[in-house]
Amino acid sequence: MSHKHLSAGWRHTVQHHVPALLIGLALVLFCIMLLAIGIGAVPIEVETVWGVLQSKLFPGSIEPTWSSGRENIVWEVRAPRVVLGALVGGSLAIIGAALQSVTRNPLADPHLLGVSAGAAFGAIAALLHTGMIFGLITVPLFAFIGALVATGLVLIATNLTHAQSADRLVLAGVAIGFIITALGNLLVFLGDPRAAHTVVFWMLGGLGLAQWAQLIYPLGAFIVCGAYLLANARSLNAMTLGDESATSLGIPARRFRMIVFIVCALLTGTAVAFSGVIAFVGLMIPHIVRFIVGGDYRRVLPVSAVVGAIFLVAADIAARTLLAPQDMPIGVLTGLIGGVAFVVLMRRRR
Repeated sequence: MSHKHLSAGWRHTVQHHVPALLIGLALVLFCIMLLAIGIGAVPIEVETVWGVLQSKLFPGSIEPTWSSGRENIVWEVRAPRVVLGALVGGSLAIIGAALQSVTRNPLADPHLLGVSAGAAFGAIAALLHTGMIFGLITVPLFAFIGALVATGLVLIATNLTHAQSADRLVLAGVAIGFIITALGNLLVFLGDPRAAHTVVFWMLGGLGLAQWAQLIYPLGAFIVCGAYLLANARSLNAMTLGDESATSLGIPARRFRMIVFIVCALLTGTAVAFSGVIAFVGLMIPHIVRFIVGGDYRRVLPVSAVVGAIFLVAADIAARTLLAPQDMPIGVLTGLIGGVAFVVLMRRRR
């Protein structure tokens, strides 16, 4: 039997055992999150990590045998960072999958529609010009507002130009993204040069600002927006066939595309607001997942969420260790890994 037939048979088997695949991937995610919490400038054994987490989640269930310093590193510094990485990775992956469906553009990702540029603009304004006027929540708040403003501008542009088709919607997002990026660069130019390095690191992505009190926002957005997309997985399947086919199946294609666009913009804005701009996850992960489980969005969305979470947590481990004790911007690493992986994937699917 040829390699091609073996590969097709393997994919057919996987597609019929998606629940088992999801359970296996969830276990992998759990293990890699435990490992990620223990890795850093101060290495901490997995047993200690597990013990600290157990004592925090179930007080009195275990007798502490570790120092308070290690407990703070695990619970206050690394655990929220790892959880944020999983949430952002999962969010970006399902956004990319959904956008690739409604735009019928295999290169669509969360940053194609200008939302990330808007979030970056808001963060730059907070870091360089307004200061931390609302405390630690200032940068995420401004970034989220910037993402919403960018979404509004794209919607206005599509209405003014009557750009209701998938390709024109993407073009409107790209145009607004270019404009907002230019304005953001102007803010950097006019800002304090001594603070520019902070802006650059945030624009290249990072998880170092994660805090438990703030994780409710990306978690809530992930649950609500992810649930909507999963509930409309059949409609996303139909949208991949084109507007006419979707309409013949009873789906209002233009209205549904706009709703998905808004949902993805909200989810992107929340993710970018807390992690900065992280490239390639939303573009690469859905293609890899479709190669494994096929094109049915009832399978693509949940598997993409878990694989995206695994990928970003693993990338964060590498970002913390390659240039230790400094953190490499995670967006740089995801771009390098994603670019190579995408080229390999393209060659395999040639």
